[in-house]
Amino acid sequence: MTRFPQIALLSDGRRLHLQDGPIDLVVEARGRTDDVRAAYEAAARRFTGLLDELCAELPELRTAAWKRTSLKGVVARRMHAAVASYASDCFITPMAAVAGSVAEEILGAMLDVTSLDQAYVNNGGDIALHLGNGEHFSVGLMDRPDRNGVMRTMRVDADDPVRGIATSGRHGRSFSLGIADAVTVLAPTASRADAAATVIANAVDLPGHPAIIRAPATELQPDSDLGERLVTRGVGELSQSEIAAALECGAECARQLFDRGLIEGAVLQLCGDMLVIGPKDIEERRSRPLVLENAVA
Repeated sequence: MTRFPQIALLSDGRRLHLQDGPIDLVVEARGRTDDVRAAYEAAARRFTGLLDELCAELPELRTAAWKRTSLKGVVARRMHAAVASYASDCFITPMAAVAGSVAEEILGAMLDVTSLDQAYVNNGGDIALHLGNGEHFSVGLMDRPDRNGVMRTMRVDADDPVRGIATSGRHGRSFSLGIADAVTVLAPTASRADAAATVIANAVDLPGHPAIIRAPATELQPDSDLGERLVTRGVGELSQSEIAAALECGAECARQLFDRGLIEGAVLQLCGDMLVIGPKDIEERRSRPLVLENAVA
């Protein structure tokens, strides 16, 4: 039976919803009416068949990333490029960047056909962003990605180098090796933000702690790219010093990625505590009153 993606405007008439299997995108473009229409048509065209492209190369996408790859698809190769910087330091597969890479591809298809004032593609909280001159975007930060509601917001301006935002953690759609409630990363692209969020979230951890429940990934999902590696299923009561220690492990990882130019900033959250890594003005933005009209939870 032929499968067709679901493509429709949402009830507000402004945003486009694209869904195919596990890929679920919300797209919004701003600009002249004709340009927005052309952008949405381009997004729909590129989205159609994209899941099939990824499925065709799924076995390699689920294996550990190395410097060389035989991947052929544009999105598949973008996924690999996003994780390649970490391949020599830790176990990681291109799947760690799938959501951000898909969002980036759809946004690129829109911008290839027309000019827009502003646009974003939100793939389950991993966001590819376009900002024209003078534009800004306020993104909602949640304490946990499995809960509704915005905890606070952060503003991205057109002259910032940030064009990708991603969140990872043990409550997200994918398994995590760490215990972070949420790690939100700002980066130059969505694919790079996605990969970095995974790496940093894995680093927020207390190895061997008796209050942390773990299980082999394949027991929960037989085809998981993590194989028999232990993923976090629950976190019991932690002392304040233990929370601080776990966050500091993730923070040190984030600092290294920031120093290497792989990310522009990160917000790490665990058990109600938060650490912010990045330029000094990141913390200032976090506490500054922000406009919420574009906030994405």
